[in-house]
Amino acid sequence: MIIALPITSAVACENYRGQDGDDEASTTVFVEDDGNDDQTTMDGDTMEESETGPCPPITGCLDLPPEEENPPGCNMEGECNLIDLLFVIDNSGTMGEEQLNLANNFPLLIEKLEGLTDKFGEPLEPNVNIMVTTTDFGNPLCKPFANYEPEMGAPVSTACVKRLDRFTGLAQINPPVYEEACTDVCPQPGIEPVNGAQIIHFDADGDNVPPVEPVDINGDGTPDSAVAQTLACIGPQGIDGCGYESPLETMMQALNPTAPWNCGSPDDAAACPNGGTEEPFLREGAILAVAIVTDEADCSVKDYAIMTDDDYFATLDGDKLPSSALCWNAGVTCNGPDQNGVYTNCFSDDSDDALHPLSRYTDFLSGYLGQGLNKEVLMLGILGVPPVTAYNDEPPYEPVEGGVADLVYRQWRETDILPEDAMAGITPEYQQWSFGIGPGCTGQDGMGSITGQAIPPVRVKEVCESLDYDDKVRCCIESVCDDDFSNAIGCLGDVIQDVFVPVE
Repeated sequence: MIIALPITSAVACENYRGQDGDDEASTTVFVEDDGNDDQTTMDGDTMEESETGPCPPITGCLDLPPEEENPPGCNMEGECNLIDLLFVIDNSGTMGEEQLNLANNFPLLIEKLEGLTDKFGEPLEPNVNIMVTTTDFGNPLCKPFANYEPEMGAPVSTACVKRLDRFTGLAQINPPVYEEACTDVCPQPGIEPVNGAQIIHFDADGDNVPPVEPVDINGDGTPDSAVAQTLACIGPQGIDGCGYESPLETMMQALNPTAPWNCGSPDDAAACPNGGTEEPFLREGAILAVAIVTDEADCSVKDYAIMTDDDYFATLDGDKLPSSALCWNAGVTCNGPDQNGVYTNCFSDDSDDALHPLSRYTDFLSGYLGQGLNKEVLMLGILGVPPVTAYNDEPPYEPVEGGVADLVYRQWRETDILPEDAMAGITPEYQQWSFGIGPGCTGQDGMGSITGQAIPPVRVKEVCESLDYDDKVRCCIESVCDDDFSNAIGCLGDVIQDVFVPVE
């Protein structure tokens, strides 16, 4: 039976509420409020255009100093080892195994960061901030079934064992349960940043995590540091999040400079109208790395009217009904298909003004942060692409075969239907209605058992690829269907290393 979910509200602007639910803890979300395609600033003012792209609203475009005078990762105190790393993790019902996979590789991430070197080959001793959030932006189709406030880009810093109820999916009948995504890597009572910090921080002088003894959390035989253990505890986000994932919009809200976790002048109400912190996540001069982990298409909705507009619905048994396919239909256009159901190509399409335009995100990352604030911005996408099969022999060792290069956009086929789905009567026609496009990859574990499937990326892929410039690799895309994300984490570390020590 197909059930059309009720809509309780249709709004284009929401507020983030603090975890205590207090109205005074809310902060206005960064949205476009004038209804046109101009990019807006945090205050709603239109960004000025120039030859170098959109500029910050107050300072205008900044002249970029010579690289040797202001290398990446430097602040005004001359520290040139700053890294701000944001994880945007899909917390919908199919992401339990992927979250465990990611958490098992957090020790490798910390090892890669601690192993960074400077141009002389000496230890860089990085100064690192790590923040974690979800892909849930509070789509009104999901709100009636959620028993929590969606994160909408706000940091999650509590140990996952304190929120095990969130590892049960939203389905009303036989919801999936995957508590081991948390409990396998974060035993009770769990650990989290000290003194209520919303992010993890570590540098050569110390960290903000509990002083626990090294413990092997992923079974590789190597004891893992307190920082790695803490990240593995706060990283798993649960599987009760909205299935209309909005990774791009939650990313942008997480990076909003006026958000209380980013604004570094807490005593200045004019500078930090929503509150602030002495230890912000987003820091002046720091390299910004964003990791997006999702198995679905981006559904960063601009106008929630599309959730009830059957122009975006896919057809099932002759009837147009709402499903996740509306996200694909509202933001992507494909050429084809041919007689085999294969599309020549698929690309983002903002013409309907239903989802936020990609320029909102590319202008913010490359324009506002990159050109305007002279930040190096890079991205890891763990997305619905085939596994990478080969890497460049030269730094930064980016993927060169498989992955995006092997991605095929096509319709669902009989061979795509998993055995348990076939037993439940699921057909290719049903899956085509559900998602609007066939799987970009199908995962298998070491025993050959199917672990899941993922929808191919378009919007997140294009945003990631837009960060590459002047033959510099700043985007790394790996497969969310991999049974081991170590190569993805390695790719992220290698690109960060290349920022500090560029390949000539």
